[in-house]
Amino acid sequence: MTREERSWVLYDWANSAYSIIITTAIFPIYFKHVAAKGMDPFLSTAYWGYANSFYTLLLAVLAPLLGTFADYKSMKKRLFIAFLVLGTGSTAALTLPGEGQVWQALALYVLSALGFAGANIFYDSFLTDVTTEDRMDWISSSGFGWGYIGSVIPFVLSILLIMNYRLLGFSSSVPAVRLSFLITALWWLGFTVPLLRNVNQKYFLEPVAHPVRSTFLRIWETVRDLRKYRVLALFLVAYFFYIDGVDTIIKMATPIALDVGISENSLLIVLLMIQIVAFPFAILYGKLARIWSAKVMLFIGIGIYVCITLIAFFLPGLPTVGLKTAVFWVLAFLVATSQGGIQALSRSYYGKLVPKEKSAEFFGFYNVFGKFAAIMGPAMVGFVSTLAQNTAYGILSVNILFLVGGILLLFVP
Repeated sequence: MTREERSWVLYDWANSAYSIIITTAIFPIYFKHVAAKGMDPFLSTAYWGYANSFYTLLLAVLAPLLGTFADYKSMKKRLFIAFLVLGTGSTAALTLPGEGQVWQALALYVLSALGFAGANIFYDSFLTDVTTEDRMDWISSSGFGWGYIGSVIPFVLSILLIMNYRLLGFSSSVPAVRLSFLITALWWLGFTVPLLRNVNQKYFLEPVAHPVRSTFLRIWETVRDLRKYRVLALFLVAYFFYIDGVDTIIKMATPIALDVGISENSLLIVLLMIQIVAFPFAILYGKLARIWSAKVMLFIGIGIYVCITLIAFFLPGLPTVGLKTAVFWVLAFLVATSQGGIQALSRSYYGKLVPKEKSAEFFGFYNVFGKFAAIMGPAMVGFVSTLAQNTAYGILSVNILFLVGGILLLFVP
């Protein structure tokens, strides 16, 4: 890899700590057992889903504007830094909410998630600046792969601190859990430095006299001329559905697992396994894409996720916690085989289609489709679970997203 490629890949190493500790593992447990203490489990799960839907709606509205504005010379990195500061600062502030402070915890989580996802718009669009089209599948997959390994280190450190909280002089594990949020923020910020130093915007539009007005005009022109990008548009619609299923499983796995009685310790160990197993499989997806094409590998990933949702539907009805835990391990392994690969190849597939000088604008639309989709999934799980007062039906509803996305992807040339 070149220095620019390595620096770009290292940001996945940096921000993946947020994905595992805040989005998936430790903070959802903290939210359920501390911030939402005393609340009915299905209701706290629903609130968690609604919070994820709210921030994704907000980002979906802003993404095309931010992406289009970022295509002007020197703006991509400036906007990246702004969202980086928002994300890392809000993540550090998650140490503040205490027992019963549901709304404070959700507000800070929404801000941190907005910073995380917003920075990813510009990070993703930097892919066209750091590498060539023939290397995009490999570099994108390497980012996800090394990101999984990079997230393991702060995650393991956090688990050790939580399990040995008495050695730190704490009377409960809660202060150690809060310390893990601070570790996440510092890890994320620290390992972003190489990207800030070595990655620059190579493809850009020259500044104009009225950039804000020009940004709106460019968005309108892109939408008006969408017929020029029919393949790209069809891919985005397919992506809208299947990536919603992937994101929903990532965001809702922990609350659902807790609802069906899986212990916190078992859950944390399973999530650690996912990070380790996902590393070689993300790299494998990149290698196999060279042989069978990225599209074939996307179908394989979607097929595996369909199997996951069908099996998971029966999880709440299993007779014993031990059997539920065993099946959850199987499901987690299946997720680990495809989670990184389907995300990485979607990113690189799209990166090959977009005009390089408008990469941030088009990745803004990419994130709009991804984030608008992510509104539907968690909200659907929360609504169906609340309506049926049964988590199993919320899980089953996710399968619709994979089926629709897969069918649409068939028609992408």
